[in-house]
Parts: sequence; C-alpha cells; structure tokens
Amino acid sequence: MNTPESARHRAAELRGQIEFHNERYHKFDAPVIPDAEFDALMRELVALEHDHPELRTADSPTQRVGAAPLKAFAEVRHEVAMLSLDNAFTDEDVADFERRAQKPLHGAALDYLVEPKLDGLAVSLIYEDGVLARAATRGDGQTGEDITHNVRTIRAVPLRLAGAGWPARFEARGEVFMPKAGFEALNERARRLGEKTFANPRNAAAGSLRQLDPKITAARPLAFFCYGYGAYPTAELPATQSELMARFKTWGLPVNPESHVVQGSAACLDYYRDLRARRAGLDYDIDGVVYKIDRLDQREILGFVARAPRWAIAHKFPAEEATTRVTAIEVQVGRTGALTPVARLEPVFVGGVTVTNATLHNIDEVRRKDIRVGDTVVVRRAGDVIPEVVKSLPELRDTEVPLFELPPQCPVCGSEVETAEGEAIARCSGGLYCPAQHKEAIKHFASRRAMDIDGLGDKLVDQILDKALIKTVADLYRLQVDELAGLERMGRKSAENLVAALEASKHTSLPRFLYALGIREVGEVTAQTLAAYFRELSAIQAADEETLQTVPDVGPSVAHHIHTFFRQPHNLEVVAALLAAGIQWEPMPELPPAAELPLKGQTFVVTGTLESLSREEAKAKLQALGGKVAGSVSKNTRAVIAGADPGSKLAKARELGVEVLDEAGFLALLDGGVQAQ
Repeated sequence: MNTPESARHRAAELRGQIEFHNERYHKFDAPVIPDAEFDALMRELVALEHDHPELRTADSPTQRVGAAPLKAFAEVRHEVAMLSLDNAFTDEDVADFERRAQKPLHGAALDYLVEPKLDGLAVSLIYEDGVLARAATRGDGQTGEDITHNVRTIRAVPLRLAGAGWPARFEARGEVFMPKAGFEALNERARRLGEKTFANPRNAAAGSLRQLDPKITAARPLAFFCYGYGAYPTAELPATQSELMARFKTWGLPVNPESHVVQGSAACLDYYRDLRARRAGLDYDIDGVVYKIDRLDQREILGFVARAPRWAIAHKFPAEEATTRVTAIEVQVGRTGALTPVARLEPVFVGGVTVTNATLHNIDEVRRKDIRVGDTVVVRRAGDVIPEVVKSLPELRDTEVPLFELPPQCPVCGSEVETAEGEAIARCSGGLYCPAQHKEAIKHFASRRAMDIDGLGDKLVDQILDKALIKTVADLYRLQVDELAGLERMGRKSAENLVAALEASKHTSLPRFLYALGIREVGEVTAQTLAAYFRELSAIQAADEETLQTVPDVGPSVAHHIHTFFRQPHNLEVVAALLAAGIQWEPMPELPPAAELPLKGQTFVVTGTLESLSREEAKAKLQALGGKVAGSVSKNTRAVIAGADPGSKLAKARELGVEVLDEAGFLALLDGGVQAQ
C-alpha cells in the first residue's frame, strides 16, 4: 500500500514525542505536559495506525505501556502483563464500549465493578504463603522494577495477610498514592528546609517509591488501594472480581471504599457524575473512574487487544491541566488592598471551560515558579476553583525575558505599595481612597467599635456604591434622606434613621476615629495607646517611624504602616474631609504619672453583659488605668471580668486558673479596692 509521506512523517513525529513524554513521566517522574495532552497524542497515533495499518510497528507506543525500568533497581519480569486501559472521554464513548462488549456476549446484561481512577503509581504484590515476597512497578508492562524494600515501608500494605484461605502464591495489584494532606505536609516541610517541592501528589508518590534508601520512603506519607490481580490460580478464582476484592479485604489488603458493583452503562455514568461532584472532597487525587466487567467468564471471552483489556475502560474527567502561553502579567487589587498578579493567557480549554487568565497568588509565587511574560505554562482548574498557573516550562522559552516585578504604586489609585517584613502579600496603602477597597473601608468605618453608624449594613453599602452616591467614607456625611429613600428596601423612615445615625457618629473619640481609619495592624488597643500617647491627631500624622516606635507596644511593622498611611496625599484628603464634615471628639486627658497607672502591663478580658456600664465603657476604664484589654483568654491574662451570660471565655479562665471577677469585684478593682498584682 502506498502510504502518503505526510502520514509516515507524522507517525514518526508522534512516536518520538510519546516516547519522550513516556520517559519523562515513568522514568524521571517529571512530566512536562498534562495527561490530557499526552492522551491526545496517543489518540492521534492510534487513529493514524488504524487508517494506515502498515505504519503499525512492534515498537510503537500503541503496542506497549510506560517506559523501560531504571537501572538502579533489579528487573522483574511480570508473569501476567500489566496492561493499561483504553480511555473514554464522553458518555457516547462509554455506550460504545458497552455495545462492543455485548456483541460477543450475545447482548448479555453487564455488571460492572466501578472505582475511582487513582493518580498514583501501579504496583504488583506477590504473596507466598501469606507473606509479602516481592513488589514491583509496572514499568513497560512486561518488565518492572523490584521495589520490595520500599513497599514494605508502606503501612497500608500488609507484610503478612490476615485470616486464612489465600492461595499458596498469588499476585495482587493496586495503586500507591499520596493523600492530599500528606502531600501538603511534605511540601511544607520541604519549603521550611529550603528543599525542592513536588509538583503534585503523583510525582511525590512515584519519587518516594523509587528511592534507593528505604528509610526515605518510610518517612513519606504513602497509602495503597488494591484494585485487581495478576498471577492467580485459576481453580481458586471466584465467579466475579467483586467477590475476589471482598476476599482481599478480609485478608487485610485495603480496597477503595468507593468501589462497588452497578448494572449497565447508564449506572456507570451515574457513578461517574456522582464521583466527579465529590472529587474535591476526596483525600486523594483522581483523574476519572474505571469500569470493569465484573464476571470473570465474560472477561475470558472478551480477551485483550495489544495494550489493553476489552473488558475495562477508564472514563477520564475533563482535563484539569493544559498548557498555554502567558501574554501578559497584570496586577489586581482586592477589597483589602492585597495586590495579586494575574496571568493573561492565550485561551485554552481546561476543566470544562475556556480559560483566559489565572491567578499567580503573590510575588513570591511568581519568583518561585519563575513565570515570565511569553512563557509556556501549565494551567490547572479543578471544579469551581479559580484557575492557577502550576508551573512554567522555561526549557521552551525562546528568549530571555526580565523577571516580573510588582509596581511601586497601586495600579488603581496610585498610592504606595507596601509589603510587611516576613509577608508575601503586598498591599495598597490608600485604604481610605482606593476604589478597589471602598466596600471594606466603609464596612469597617461604620462598624460598632469604630464610628458605630447604626443601619449601614453590607447590602446598603453595596447599593450606595453601585449607585455611585459616594466615593470615599467622607461622602457618607453628605448623604441626603431623599436619595437614600429611593434605594431598594430603604423607605423614608429608614433613610431618616440612617442620616440621624451618621449625625450622631460625628461625636466620637480620637481612639475610635483612629481605629475607624483602617490602618493596617492598628486595632482598638493600639489606637487607644496612640491617642493616649500623642493626644492629638496632628501629632500622629506628623510622627516619623522612629517617633512612633517610642509608643508602648508599637513596633517597627506597625510604625511603618502608620507612617505610610499618613504619607499618602489621598488618605490625608479623606481625613481632612471627615473633619470638615463635623467629626469631633473631646480632648484626650493628660496622662497620669506612671505611679497612678496601677494596672499598667496587666491584661484583662471582658465577657458577658455588665449592668452598670457597657463593655466598651469597661474597656475604656481599664485602659485609663494602664490595663490592656484582649479578646481571648491566655495564661498571661490578669483577670477575666464576667458579666451575665459570659460564654466560653469563663470556662477557659477556669481551665487555666485565671482569676475571675464579677461586676462587683470589677468595680472594686477600678475604685482601688483590689490591689494590682
């Protein structure tokens, strides 16, 4: 047959690519393309050889599985070949598989053993007289690697079988994998030690099994599920694989609890949809499900093709990873001022949708993954998770391009960008002005412990911003009853109440006002300390970082945030507009001498409802005597002030042996009846 030269050329090209990727995946545990793209290459070669049978060669990747074993391990010749599975990608593929299987079975109804398709490493376990004698990898399907010493370290694999009734010698097959929690812990430890991290749990599992030192494997959080058998005395086999798996389970071989028997392809598809919906909640990675005809006599009739059984198929989930190119890196500003680099991508279909951008998280991640404009990258999308760039492929980089750097000014408002020491997240310092932060700034400003603007809830803030009634928090004090009454679910009476609440909030205190500004790391206690120390807002605004650090409990990080905030012209404009709107407070009292601060350095917690004063007033009185007020109880707490319905903080105080004062005891403390300890 005269085969077109283009077909010969493409077949040779595909074989070369597949062999290269096979080696990267199976031999070096370092794939450079996602599974979906590898599957596409294999499907194209299968189709090409189907159309041109003369192109099919004995050494074609379509005729074998995996890659040659590593020379570091002894070779193991499989008594029964460890074949891979054909893939289904659509419901129609599954229906076609069933129709093909039923034809030689004269239309018989089919029961299927269905199970998750684990993303790990296939292994063969030989048991002799109930004792694990040998473990091997799949390798190229005919020859694998002897990894017995490493598999013996996996706690899920029984060294000696339980119960009784097993054959004198048999082979169990299954998947070694790394649970998600163990994978995250392994990578976190590697990051702490400055070591290389693993790209995914599959690579981590494969790399762990191929350690020459079993002690390293033993330290890795590996698990195992049994999914089948290889060499097994025919006379001792039951009628179905599900019965055999039940035996395996009684012998101590772990079987996936998600595995069970269903009838017909429609039930297979129901299982597929259910497991896909629950995929993210599983503690291990899966990339699809497997359908196996359960009856062994039916399998015997169906037999095998060159590289896969005719009685089983893997139904793959939509690709969660794909490769594409980064066309640009832009910076988005979140509601809290956090700057997030975002990769703009050439459109790529992944996870069931077309993806055009993906998060890069923060600048440290960009540097760690070495992602640059123009790079070819692997993109992942799992379920509803925001797409992310998993890694760059620098070996495909045509030219050297510069590293990406965050802008020194916020791309939304132009304020300075700051990054606290030890943090990966950079933030815009224009919290009062930056449009990207309006909602969070207003919510915080209006909160009960800040300006206490009653009636200004989240939904109302959304409406006010959507209607462009305000631009900054200062504009709140210009709102009129008529424009508020026109908002959804507002009404005139509610509008009048909100305007009245805004007017009432103008009479506040300097600590509350400082806290309301939303300066990073300036909570209620720090705001109280700053106000007491400087006594005037203008003094705080004018203070440099060195001066700010002379304030008790204000360290370099907090001083930097305060100084940076008041260095932004836009923030100063909003503060000035707030004061011009009529916000005012009583002058701060003179600081008493240290001797008159009997509670200095002592920490208190106030819980429950007090009768004679509010909790806010109680806190203020404690702070006036030098005390600190915390939100949680610890062993360093001086005392817990407990009113009615105190809740869990009272129980915590008793557990730690912390002194508890009722309202009478608290008032006595304030009056000097109880001496500071």
